Amino acid sequence: MNKILLVGRLVKDPEQRIIEDSQKTLTKIIIAVNRDYKEPDGERKADFIPVSFWGKKGDIIIKHLHKGDLISVGGRLRMGSYVDKDGNKKYISDVVAEDFRFVRNQFKMPEINVQ
Repeated sequence: MNKILLVGRLVKDPEQRIIEDSQKTLTKIIIAVNRDYKEPDGERKADFIPVSFWGKKGDIIIKHLHKGDLISVGGRLRMGSYVDKDGNKKYISDVVAEDFRFVRNQFKMPEINVQ
């Protein structure tokens, strides 16, 4: 089973593009997810996790989310690799969103749940 649940804040505004081969839209975000422990200096570090949304889910993300907004994302981990222009094999990973929920800020975020 490959399931992930993340809660974090957008590091920057979402980015959307159309995949030419399929004409599907792909929306990408990066969320900062706090680790569940503090460093020896008392600071709490975060992991910066790329998340991909396909189709209408991404359209909702583009319309409603901006840098700093809080989101809960459920999905699966996707691993891949490619060879860069210098011939080196590079490994990449991201989360493919299956569902999400906006975590309301006190006054501004409408709650929308897409399954």
